[in-house]
Amino acid sequence: MHLALKTLLNRVEPMKGFVYEWSRIRPASKARGRGLAAMPTIEIGLRAHESRQGHCSQCQQPAPGYDTLPERRFQFVPLWGMPTWFLYAPRRLACDACGIHVEYLPWALGKRPVTQSFAWFLASWAKLLSWQVVSRRFQTSWESVFRSVEMAVIWGRERLDLTGISALGVDEIYWKKGKFLTLVYQINEGMKRLLFVVEDRQEKSLRQFFVWFGKERSALIEFVCSDMWKPYLNVIARHAPNALNILDRYHIAAKMNKAIDEVRAQETRALKRLTPGTKVILTRSRWCLLKRPENLTENQAIKLKDLLSYNLKSIRAYLLKEEFQMFWEYVSPAWAEKFMDQWCKKVMRSRLEPMKKIARMIRVHKPLILNWFAARDEVSLGAVEGLNNKLKASIRTSYGFRTPKAIKIMLYHKLGALPEPELTHRFC
Repeated sequence: MHLALKTLLNRVEPMKGFVYEWSRIRPASKARGRGLAAMPTIEIGLRAHESRQGHCSQCQQPAPGYDTLPERRFQFVPLWGMPTWFLYAPRRLACDACGIHVEYLPWALGKRPVTQSFAWFLASWAKLLSWQVVSRRFQTSWESVFRSVEMAVIWGRERLDLTGISALGVDEIYWKKGKFLTLVYQINEGMKRLLFVVEDRQEKSLRQFFVWFGKERSALIEFVCSDMWKPYLNVIARHAPNALNILDRYHIAAKMNKAIDEVRAQETRALKRLTPGTKVILTRSRWCLLKRPENLTENQAIKLKDLLSYNLKSIRAYLLKEEFQMFWEYVSPAWAEKFMDQWCKKVMRSRLEPMKKIARMIRVHKPLILNWFAARDEVSLGAVEGLNNKLKASIRTSYGFRTPKAIKIMLYHKLGALPEPELTHRFC
């Protein structure tokens, strides 16, 4: 078995200057390492090649040996489902340029007890599963998974290709109590990825992105899709002066839904006061009014049909929202603007204060909303919403990361489309 395993390792994990010397299987009762007592463990011993000097870990130059340190264990990719460890006693070298230092170990990651191959193996699985599941499945610590993903993110972010970026999406997300993240996406056709994550949603938050991105690249941005948050609009106007700023239609729809929900809640409370003890027609009608008609369930569609026969404020607000959907179907911006003006006049006469607030907001931001027609054939304006959905799904499966650092690393890893090194062999 040793010969076959040695042949396999030399093919998938060749070690220049080192030799696979022996291998053994330790029974489950004698297995070592955190969380490994339940399974047999493969241990593989390495030694330095007798005819070659070690290389200094600082300057990578050959140097004579000084002494040998105690044996260390490095976790490798599981073989046949069994936890696998490399065992090696590192040498200290007397380097003329750097002094006494531990030799360079091509499989190691500094003082970490995992090999580079295992770290990249864990990072690849962490894109698909939660870090907790990965640590349990491959019998290692959560810390090892976190450090592996962090390594992959640092490596990829240092080599990120930022050429050809002409369209950005800017958004914020609420990720835990009182905490927001500002997100910047690339939304070019053919490349949609997360570029930048920073805490809070203030002007200084988005400004950090443009400092990182650089003035020259910022001047080349043609389109920026954002919501109506004033701090974002101020920073975009200042740092991307050549970009066409488009207000995201999904945020406008979200604000309309919020206004309708407010009208419904107010009217429900009023009806309950008028008819105490009786069932109000608007009970359990929230999603009937907020969902698009094509997304309603059969019961919700029946409920909405019943509601439409009543002269309710909530129904008037719902019909105004549905009428505004026609705005996005116009081809001519001039006709779209005319429709918008007429719709806003109608809303201002509706005596529905939450909807009137939406109309005033649309009037204030009319030029930015109309920019949508200039950009809809150039960039993927729905990409921000799609990426946000993926982001929220990633946060839901993250089992409650409590630090901004952890959440940023996870999001960059899953949504950043980061480059990876060319490895000798990919294990998954």
